[in-house]
Amino acid sequence: MPVDGEHERIGIIGLGYVGLPLAVEFGKKRPTLGFDIRPARIDELRSGRDSTKEVDPAELTDARHLSFTCEPAELAQCRYFIVAVPTPVDLANRPDLRLLHEASKTVGQVMGKGAIVVYESTVYPGCTRDYCVPILEQYSGLKMNEDFFVGYSPERINPGDRLHRLTTITKVTSGSTPEAAQMVDALYASIVTAGTHKAPSIEVAEAAKVIENTQRDLNIALMNELAIIFNKLDIDTGDVLAAASSKWNFLPFRPGLVGGHCISVDPYYLTHRAQEVGYHPEVILAGRRINDQMGPYVANRVARMMMTRSFPVVGSRILVLGLAFKENCPDLRNSKVMDVIATLREYNAEVEAWDPQIDTGAAKAELDFAILEDPPPAARYDAVILAVGHREFAELGAEKIRAFGRPGAVFFDVKGLFAKHESDGRL
Repeated sequence: MPVDGEHERIGIIGLGYVGLPLAVEFGKKRPTLGFDIRPARIDELRSGRDSTKEVDPAELTDARHLSFTCEPAELAQCRYFIVAVPTPVDLANRPDLRLLHEASKTVGQVMGKGAIVVYESTVYPGCTRDYCVPILEQYSGLKMNEDFFVGYSPERINPGDRLHRLTTITKVTSGSTPEAAQMVDALYASIVTAGTHKAPSIEVAEAAKVIENTQRDLNIALMNELAIIFNKLDIDTGDVLAAASSKWNFLPFRPGLVGGHCISVDPYYLTHRAQEVGYHPEVILAGRRINDQMGPYVANRVARMMMTRSFPVVGSRILVLGLAFKENCPDLRNSKVMDVIATLREYNAEVEAWDPQIDTGAAKAELDFAILEDPPPAARYDAVILAVGHREFAELGAEKIRAFGRPGAVFFDVKGLFAKHESDGRL
């Protein structure tokens, strides 16, 4: 296998939350080409702007060896290829590998002998070797471990997190041969200051990724189920968790809406593979069912609270603060706030939403309910639901948020952003 050189070009396929930070870090040190199929995305990056808010304009400027393209032919300049495209699920919660297929096809059509293709997209154990490699071989006419090599290094990007960044999170690496594994590990070690962990196989690295988010999903599901139970017992969940957290080994998870493209999706990749080999996973799917019901549960709790205050839900005006799937992030993908809104609209409530983090124009084009561009007017709503804990809402404070509602209106703090006495309810 040829020896790695700092001047060998890296191609990053997919420039979203995962691919762009990678492209920027590599682009600070060596020739890097960022590829995306969306011309509008390429245009904004070339202008020095990142709509995901993961990379600052100054960081884009610092990546002086980085260029962008939406022309697949330009990737032929690269020896290394890193695939970082989304891997969602379909409406039946089955893995949707269409983007992964197209990315593998694109790479296969341009790569030459000696290429190293690394996948970062979340997949089930065995997907890289059994699904992606045949596509690479078909379109390149080359053979794995003879003409080219493959690696897997799972992404660990946490959107909106300014503390845990690509370079400060240990990077798991792997390769299709021991020599390829060493090459992949050295590649990432050149940018990840936190260090690397070289897994013994690609399948181990794939499995590590899916269980990281499956573990978190299950822990939050437990908290959500406890929140449902404690509400029926008229006990505040936050008080219970504060007391339990006084024990040194109690894990500090909290209830909430579990959406996005990682925690609420990755477990289905593992359960899909488990069912393929004849095992029906019960605990993992039970956790998914609990977390998927939390949107309607929140809506129903708010509706009951409104009725006890003589606010009819039908024809009411309800404000939802936050649409993104998590705090301090503009990403709307698979946000479970939409489930809250959908349930309220089924009750013929008029719902308006405000999220200072998102691209309001794009959201209006995608969603069919009222989205405010400016802060809401005061004393307008029968209920106010704080659905996402953005920093802007924390800075507003509970008193100003409550003032969006009419006198006596319900203020429900889904995330428990404020002290329990400052709202009328929380999970």
